Amino acid sequence: MKTAIKLAYRNLIGAGLRTWLNVIVLSFSFVVIIWMKGILVGWDRQAKSDMISWEIGDGQYWHKTYDPFDQFTLQDAHAPIPPAFKAGIKNGDMLPVLISQGTIYPEGRMQSVLIKGIDPGQDILNLPTQKLDTTPDIIPAIIGTTMARTSRLKVGDHVTLRWRDANGTFDATEICITNIFKTNVPTVDVSQVWIPLETMQSMLLMPDEATLFTIRDSETTQPASENYKFMPVKTLVADLESMIKTKSVGQSIFYVVLLLLALLAIFDTQVLSIFRRQKEIGTYVALGYTQKQVVWLFTIEGAMHAILAAVVGAIYGIPFLIWQAKTGWALPVETSDYGFAIAETLYPVYSVGLVISTMLIVMLATAIVSYWPSRRIAKMNPTEALRGKLQ
Repeated sequence: MKTAIKLAYRNLIGAGLRTWLNVIVLSFSFVVIIWMKGILVGWDRQAKSDMISWEIGDGQYWHKTYDPFDQFTLQDAHAPIPPAFKAGIKNGDMLPVLISQGTIYPEGRMQSVLIKGIDPGQDILNLPTQKLDTTPDIIPAIIGTTMARTSRLKVGDHVTLRWRDANGTFDATEICITNIFKTNVPTVDVSQVWIPLETMQSMLLMPDEATLFTIRDSETTQPASENYKFMPVKTLVADLESMIKTKSVGQSIFYVVLLLLALLAIFDTQVLSIFRRQKEIGTYVALGYTQKQVVWLFTIEGAMHAILAAVVGAIYGIPFLIWQAKTGWALPVETSDYGFAIAETLYPVYSVGLVISTMLIVMLATAIVSYWPSRRIAKMNPTEALRGKLQ
């Protein structure tokens, strides 16, 4: 085994430029696969962290009729706050949110929005709700940067807000934009206006009612409620995970194409080597090698391309991957247009498991591609091989 490895290494180095071209192409496959997988892992962690910090906390209670993808449910998606929730709200471990449809009229234009009432003193979410505890003569409101851009509103602007109360009566008033926050989570930004919870309850004639509750600690025993169902974090991020899995499948096709190009070069090299090195193969047999040992030698020789590629890839790949992990990958378009949590700059995350699994997959594929043409050696006649003729 040791002798075969040394001999295979010498043969590879002796092949010169042909070997190094194959190694460079294969090393490029190594680095690209690890980098792209790291992007997906980093996006997954970053998006989930942002959603937890800005929107879902450690889980939520939804009104039994509430559906965030069906705004027609908002008319009935509210109920009095259950007595079992009162203690958690008082301790700051539960955050009630009341949601309703509304319309604003910036610069005379009409724009549909979701009005969300929230406690200005909350500290469960990263929303700057403390800015809602201002301007007592007018209703304060905060909006996200995407909402501000589409509505052309600035801090200090007054805009008319219209809504429909619990009795179906339309009403309107002016609100003042007291803060514009920046977030990577479009579900708390796009077409949404945040105002104080008590003010909204009074506007809608829904005293002490809410649509959903965000909780701080999902590990504690959660109270049961007839009108509200508990939604764990795993359920709330399921759509995001499905999206990332879809992207992963698409990237896998790119990996396969890239890897096949490198493996094709190695396959051609092995076929050419067996054709041109018939006398060498016959000599090995004459020296006492069995045909299986010669096949094993050529298989090791081909598989060593992956080992050399890992070394070469580490030389330029490690600095590149470290630099990417620090600076990130800036997306070329506005991330809010995607419709789900994604930062403007994605920071790759590389794990030991990711690197090792990538190396094993590439090495195994290289070994298989190297063994495939090497099987032809077992069909060679040693005498004819020494004469340089292949039967």
